[in-house]
Amino acid sequence: MLSTGFVTAGRFGLPPSLLLRSPPSRGVTPFPSAFDPDRAERRGARSKLRIGNFLTFSGSPGIWGPAAANSALLAVAEINRRGGILGREIELSFYDSGGPVEDVVARARDALAFDDIDVLAGSHISAVRLALRRLTRGRIPYVYTPVYEGGERTPGVMAIGETPHSQTRPAIHWLSDNKRARRWYLIGSDYVWPWQAHRSTKTYITEAGGQVVGEEFVPVGCDDHEAHLARIRAARPDVVLISLIGTDGIIFNRAFGESGLAATTLRLAGAMDETVLLGIGADNTENLYSASGYFNCIGSAANDDFMSRYAAMFGADAPPVGSVGQSNHEGLSFLKAAAERAGSLALRPLAAAGRNLVYSGARGDVTIRQGRADMAIHLAAADGLDFKIIRTF
Repeated sequence: MLSTGFVTAGRFGLPPSLLLRSPPSRGVTPFPSAFDPDRAERRGARSKLRIGNFLTFSGSPGIWGPAAANSALLAVAEINRRGGILGREIELSFYDSGGPVEDVVARARDALAFDDIDVLAGSHISAVRLALRRLTRGRIPYVYTPVYEGGERTPGVMAIGETPHSQTRPAIHWLSDNKRARRWYLIGSDYVWPWQAHRSTKTYITEAGGQVVGEEFVPVGCDDHEAHLARIRAARPDVVLISLIGTDGIIFNRAFGESGLAATTLRLAGAMDETVLLGIGADNTENLYSASGYFNCIGSAANDDFMSRYAAMFGADAPPVGSVGQSNHEGLSFLKAAAERAGSLALRPLAAAGRNLVYSGARGDVTIRQGRADMAIHLAAADGLDFKIIRTF
């Protein structure tokens, strides 16, 4: 069952039947500052499992919202059809994780206090995760699904996305060995994931015999890249590594292609999926590479089955599902696997079980070891409006 709310999500390009949850105005009843055993007991006794899914429907990352919501809805339908999680039917509510971080925290606080959610899940930028984990710590489980910078160890927070060591490192070495990439220019959005990911990336570039000839961070929402492209041209890199988020990546890559740099300079992106590629356009994808644990062109039985179910539920013209969107389907699959291993949905046993397990999704089998996801990583080259996988690590 999908929880209804007060603001229709049709404006976000989501299915007309989907409603976006809007909690009561905050400030009425604050969420308790400490763990409440009575509240936890009441949650555990409910027949339904209330999951608050924080997805981004606005701002630069909002481009991923429709496919992310679809993927979560597909997972809920499939899990509920099989009896739910530990016999509890999932009741799903959506909340926008876009906009100022303090506003997202206020929505989460209200979701905890008024909607009394059992689990917080979703895909959103790391700046939001850092804020939300302070709110959920010691209270409810928090499943974080997209690619991120790594190192998440907060009790109760379970991150299942790709990290730089598994995602970017092999791609850097491949480009060094096969494309003689030595000179690297790094450009990213000005927030946590690019900051931390670039620190690791610099190590991998040095390890592969390369050097960083420039680096800059761009304010989220920037749409003028003339100065950035001028600095890139002057630095003469072999590769530009791009850590721009959502529509910011689309605008930059369009400008990059139109500037003529694409013919001579390789690009490697860390948050590039089919949704972003579609926005860039076929004319601006020359020499563009992406590394990810998931592309919808993966030729596997698991992915073929997932894509078939996605199309059957949402139609042939549904928003293309890529890494960020699909991760929300896997997040709920992971939650089910962890709960079954723990035999409980209580925070401590669930989090302990989630640190070391194997679950299956569209990416195939994913192994969680000591809280870090280990999966096959694919390096793909843009081919017009599609990706073509050229190497799997």
